[in-house]
Amino acid sequence: MPDTIIERCEAKGLRLTEQRRTIARVLEDAKDHPDVEALFARAAEADPRISLATVYRTVKLFEEAGILEKLEFGDGRARYEDAEREHHDHLIDIQSGAVIEFVDAEIEALQERIAAKLGYELRGHRLELYGVPRKKP
Repeated sequence: MPDTIIERCEAKGLRLTEQRRTIARVLEDAKDHPDVEALFARAAEADPRISLATVYRTVKLFEEAGILEKLEFGDGRARYEDAEREHHDHLIDIQSGAVIEFVDAEIEALQERIAAKLGYELRGHRLELYGVPRKKP
């Protein structure tokens, strides 16, 4: 599988305009889980000719092609991340909206055991935890 979003788009035969390439680069550089408005702001810095509608259409195209994964954390905003990123789970701070990525071997093993106990072979999962920061004593 090609490494970058642009390479995966090309491998799938998607037509990549310069604006789509800019949006793909913004997505590749994202260290967070941006929504369309955040993607638009970042892409417009690189190319002021990009419209919000272009970002919406591009995100939809990338999502339908399996290049992006749409995430909904209950705050009314769809956020996006590269569908080919290594597996991780999310902890969402419901006060600030911050999204923390984590991997925990115990949780992964527990999910496998639960699936096996119920007679299934686990093929994937998505775990989202919601919380608020603990008050420090």
